[in-house]
Amino acid sequence: MGRPRTPLLDRERITTTALQLVDEQGDFSVPQIAKRLGAQTGSVYHHVDGRDGIVELLRERIAAAIDPGTLDVTPWDAALEAWARSYRAAFAAHPKAIPLLMTSPVRAPRVLEHYERAVTLLLDTGFAPGEVMPLIIALENLVLGSALDLAAPETMWVLTESTPTPRLAEALAAVGEGRADRAFDVGLEGWIRHARALLLKPTGD
Repeated sequence: MGRPRTPLLDRERITTTALQLVDEQGDFSVPQIAKRLGAQTGSVYHHVDGRDGIVELLRERIAAAIDPGTLDVTPWDAALEAWARSYRAAFAAHPKAIPLLMTSPVRAPRVLEHYERAVTLLLDTGFAPGEVMPLIIALENLVLGSALDLAAPETMWVLTESTPTPRLAEALAAVGEGRADRAFDVGLEGWIRHARALLLKPTGD
């Protein structure tokens, strides 16, 4: 028999299959990937740098949906707001991947390039070096937490007669639709206000 025109294994197909598994069950295993692709487990390892390598391929695949042009927007706060919204949308498409990626060190070159550009933007704007990573990490926590929230049920508080919570019921009734979006807007606005205040803080405080 001749060799198949499309190889059974390559990095793209491995990444696609791993992402399908994560979207379905929140994790993946190399044997599961091999089984879906009709290959031997050992053959998968010939194309990737182990499980950690697949995780980084997943990170790159999901992060590829973040619009890099957002960091070219002016002024700086509009750029970071646009970046955060694009970042959130990219990861909200694959919420089950978030816990997996948040607990694994970032090594993917194209993802590191995103961080490099965000750091450069903040430094060039005038933020002190010691302020930059706390700001980026706080923004990332807000973005990824909200991406998970988008996947949660719209009703996250189930009220019962056995535990009277009339004020909670009143507040929940007043929220209306789009709870997760509104909460993200509140958090993002607070982050931007804090960042602006840091710029106005006298040097040495």
